Amino acid sequence: MPTGMTDKPTLRTVAAEAGVSIATVSYVLSGHRRSQTISETTADRVREVAARLGYRRNDAARAIRTGKSDLVLLSLSVLADPWAQAVAAAVSEAVTPLGKTALIVADGDWRTVLANRTPDVIFIDHVADDPELVDQLESFADQGVQIVAFSEVLEPRGFDVIRSGAEPRCHLAVEHLLERHTRIGALTSKLEGSPRFDAYRRTMAAAGLPLGEVATFEPHPEGAYRAAMSVLTKPDRPTALYCTTDFAAIAAIRAAHRLRLDVPGDLAVIGVGNTPEGEHLDPSLSTVGPVGFNAALSRIIVGRLTDREGAPGQVFDFPWQLIIRESSS
Repeated sequence: MPTGMTDKPTLRTVAAEAGVSIATVSYVLSGHRRSQTISETTADRVREVAARLGYRRNDAARAIRTGKSDLVLLSLSVLADPWAQAVAAAVSEAVTPLGKTALIVADGDWRTVLANRTPDVIFIDHVADDPELVDQLESFADQGVQIVAFSEVLEPRGFDVIRSGAEPRCHLAVEHLLERHTRIGALTSKLEGSPRFDAYRRTMAAAGLPLGEVATFEPHPEGAYRAAMSVLTKPDRPTALYCTTDFAAIAAIRAAHRLRLDVPGDLAVIGVGNTPEGEHLDPSLSTVGPVGFNAALSRIIVGRLTDREGAPGQVFDFPWQLIIRESSS
């Protein structure tokens, strides 16, 4: 077999076949900002030739050569959560014009990915207060990875930390329900180690009331829907539900509609997170959460991409607010 048939195609091969310069091929296939100055006809021809020849970018070699991978890693614990989807969409929209690609890691498995890739920036939506995990974050930061971690308890050690002060605002959510209800149930992903559920437990105790019907859900909308149905079909069902995520609250409203319960007439519902989906729901969802978080997070990530010499290790505070909408009023 001729040698040419076994050699892997290169930028030079693609450029020669497409009748353009190597730089043009590089700009088109990398999504570089300069590719916007190349005609769509030329760009389409380059992509067609690259696909026909089986050309693949060597991102690892490029990262070694330039010190950048052009990847922004988003480690999202529950990808089915509308909050996570909104974060991914906002960050992707912000970094794409910079020639970067947002790579989403489901289930928060950022350690496995970092063992094989070196992104320019990584956002982690949840980091447990575990010394081993923190040491790993610090080690990656020492290697030049810009890290932005969401945590109420971590201190910055070469990486940035985003805080929300969520638990006090979760208290406000339960107190809001207590203004009109005493039989208040809860949907939570876990009973222990959850500041959001702890807020419910403490606020009910402070009001001198027993806990209402509580159900745990698997971390996805269908799991939350099943949990809501189990609570709402009890003989002495709650008249209000506090849900530790917006997607659980949205699932609870779905379940209420299925059971022909009026929201908020028969059942008041409040969530946590302030996701865009909740605002446009019918009825619109009451919630606690940050305002303008996605845009602000995008600015932080873009700042780390464009000012890599800046000193990391800052704390960014995003105080949450109680947002009362139709589902509880």
